[in-house]
Amino acid sequence: MSWFQPRASVSLELIHKAGVGTSAKIIDVGGGTSTLIDDLICEGHSELTVLDLSVQALAVARSRLGDKADAVTWLEADITKVQLADSTYDLWHDRAVFHFLISPEDRNAYVRTVERSVKPGGAVIIATFAEDGPEKCSGLPVMRYSTERLHDEFGVSFALVEHATEEHQTPSGAMQSFVYCLLRKKS
Repeated sequence: MSWFQPRASVSLELIHKAGVGTSAKIIDVGGGTSTLIDDLICEGHSELTVLDLSVQALAVARSRLGDKADAVTWLEADITKVQLADSTYDLWHDRAVFHFLISPEDRNAYVRTVERSVKPGGAVIIATFAEDGPEKCSGLPVMRYSTERLHDEFGVSFALVEHATEEHQTPSGAMQSFVYCLLRKKS
């Protein structure tokens, strides 16, 4: 849980810059216990999905939200294997999942899922460890990215709109460098 943060400020800023309205369909991949969904609900967003590999993490978020959890679609799934509906999402958000995909096959499966499930003109926000970020997280190897390399993973189907960096302080006090890319799916 070293990637946990009490408020996803950079993600929220990029979601606002993406220009999606409160009726936009948003998916938070790896959202688990993240509080991003709480903030989106408070802002009036009504078409929210949280996908995570961990049923326990989803249960924590559902419990924290109480009755508001009923307004969210909760999916327990592996993002490299899940079949999401075509052209469904206006905005795809992932903070700290993509960098765990160390095999080219897993990264390609992820990108194919994004290509299929994000609407033309939709926004994609991906945050991973930066080039100077940790080589492992929670004992697992990770990939580290520059803005250019992260955008390249998604290819010519996506335009780079904006990027940002963040020095994230983990609950244990360690610092981790992140890079964020806001991409736009071409029509």
